[in-house]
Amino acid sequence: MNFSADKNLAFDQAVELLFDKLGDWKIMALASSVNDYVMVRNMSCLFYDHKIYFKTDKNFRKTQQLYQNPHVALCWSGVQVEGLAENKGLVTDEPDRRFETLYKQHLLGSYNKYSHKDTEIIIEITPKFVEIWDTSDDNYAYQIFIDFDKQAVEVKQYDHR
Repeated sequence: MNFSADKNLAFDQAVELLFDKLGDWKIMALASSVNDYVMVRNMSCLFYDHKIYFKTDKNFRKTQQLYQNPHVALCWSGVQVEGLAENKGLVTDEPDRRFETLYKQHLLGSYNKYSHKDTEIIIEITPKFVEIWDTSDDNYAYQIFIDFDKQAVEVKQYDHR
């Protein structure tokens, strides 16, 4: 991207940029909080349908936090996503088994180690606000802010030369 201070980026373009940067899967840091008690941990995430998915045990502390407060943040490299978490049920109960198929394809080691059919649930994160830090082809740092509720994008140049 050749950045300029008046760079225009449509909402759909910004969303595509986000999911192009994330690819098919990433290990992302997930932050959650209940009653001002914050936890962060790495999660194996999949990306499809403009959402973020991971699996976890329905009995874990993080899952109990998500039930009480679905507001979360995830981070990978220069990408931060703020969103809402929703329990989509047991991995094995998903009608088309899409998550399981993709997880097995991209994260086979984790799939083999951490698959417990009776307790593993899919968590879906719906992005609400995203901040992407990046550098242009001509080495200028910039930020892209994506507001999903307003379907708005703001691009800010960070360094000035």
